[in-house]
Amino acid sequence: MSEVRKVEFGKNTVDFPEERVDLACAFRWTARLNLHEGVANHFSLAVNDDGTQFLMNRNQQHFSRIKASDLLLLDANDAATMEHPDAPDPTAWGLHGSVHRRCPHARCVIHVHSIYATVLASLADSSLPPIDQNTAIFFNRTVVDEDYNGLAFEEEGERCAAMLTDPSKKVMIMGNHGVLVIGNTVADAFNRMYYFERASETYIKALWTQKTLRVLSDEVAEKTAREIESYPDQGKMHFSELRAILDDEEPAYRN
Repeated sequence: MSEVRKVEFGKNTVDFPEERVDLACAFRWTARLNLHEGVANHFSLAVNDDGTQFLMNRNQQHFSRIKASDLLLLDANDAATMEHPDAPDPTAWGLHGSVHRRCPHARCVIHVHSIYATVLASLADSSLPPIDQNTAIFFNRTVVDEDYNGLAFEEEGERCAAMLTDPSKKVMIMGNHGVLVIGNTVADAFNRMYYFERASETYIKALWTQKTLRVLSDEVAEKTAREIESYPDQGKMHFSELRAILDDEEPAYRN
């Protein structure tokens, strides 16, 4: 990973061009898939070794319009961040700043209020049972936050970040809120977010039938999860195709 050369506020920097393009692509596709929340929700990507310096979307910008040059370059250890002229959304700083400060393994952090993941987060039991191949991906790989305490300003962000220190937990089902997904790269995190929403949709719609669910055994669910984790370059190739489509249809995202 490249070292951070500078941190600028209120300017469109050209640092980390490929990382910026990947993150801009993730925003555009989240809007295309209708997994966004208007001008709310945030994605971030660590750009230094300890993960404390990161790219993130600006305050109140619609995902469908975000370009690579729009992204802020922030430092989780800069106590004066919210005093800068182009300060990020305070809840984004509270949540993403806390995660990048506490969890160096969380290279890319995606937070959305996508419909089915949020419905799952609204159930008294927000666990995701392995009822098919997609739900099995997340077997023993999620953490459920059952203590929602309002908007994710710094205190709430710190509380959530403390629940993500186990690198094996790649998804936080944020009770009464939404979902937070982490990954090694933008492609990894986006792919996980995409499949978690698909898995949540399958489960919620299965509940609608009011029929008995066919739940996989723990052994088969774990085997399936491991097989998918080792499947060669699936997330990378998925994201590469998404970038190629945008290159043809919305090339301005790269600017």
